[in-house]
Amino acid sequence: MKKVAKGKIGVFDSGLGGLTILKAIVKLMPEREYIYLGDNLRAPYGGKSQAEIFKYTLAGVEWLFNQGAEIVILACNTASSNSLKRIQQEVLPIKYPKKKLLGIIIPTAEEVKGYSQSGHIGILATEATVLSGAFDLEIKKRGQAINVVCQTGGKLVELIEKNENESIVLSEIKRVIGELIDRDGLIDVILLGCTHYALIADQIVGILPKNIKAIGQADLVAIKLSDYLERHKDVRDRLSSLSAVQFYTTNDSDQVKNLMKKFYATDIPISLASYSVA
Repeated sequence: MKKVAKGKIGVFDSGLGGLTILKAIVKLMPEREYIYLGDNLRAPYGGKSQAEIFKYTLAGVEWLFNQGAEIVILACNTASSNSLKRIQQEVLPIKYPKKKLLGIIIPTAEEVKGYSQSGHIGILATEATVLSGAFDLEIKKRGQAINVVCQTGGKLVELIEKNENESIVLSEIKRVIGELIDRDGLIDVILLGCTHYALIADQIVGILPKNIKAIGQADLVAIKLSDYLERHKDVRDRLSSLSAVQFYTTNDSDQVKNLMKKFYATDIPISLASYSVA
């Protein structure tokens, strides 16, 4: 009897930030086989139209499925807010009925209330994520009495991707954080609603008033994925138990490679992924 190959856990991001999600997942569940894809060639997604984000995200997800991923995590809030439901509803049932696709906004929305004492939460995200209204919608869906204020992160993603001078990054952090706090003086928690921001979390915390804390998504998403696999034996049983991680990017320039290593906080072997976008 022919042995059926077990599948991988795929992690997709428009660029680099998803590496922080991947690292947390691998730390919690090291006994799995992972494949990461960063679409650095077309990054950042934050200022693109919903149609473009959908097209690019779908191409990346399909590439991961074709590489053996049984389940793919959209480790990008922009992709999650603008593409997840449509791919789940329109593509998976027809082309990939046994595959799974999960985002990171819903897991975050389920837990975010527990971090705030005042019930006033600020969310720092890309323009596309803010315009989608996804965080506000998912939080309200769960009947949580929270006042949510979403603020675009301005040029932060672009500055991070370019590995810009720290003083320039700090200046932009101060500007966007100041605007966010001015909109609601009762905010006591700021959610870093773009995975790129994890890399500048220390700088953000250093600028915040002492009564406001910043929270990321990486550990929260990792725990939620582990719980999901515990509850879905059919998916879990299709996954490989080989401890391995593969890293791919659509732009393997030296700058991108160096930034990927910086985001993952260790030296990693990086390969080029090439695929067409319809």
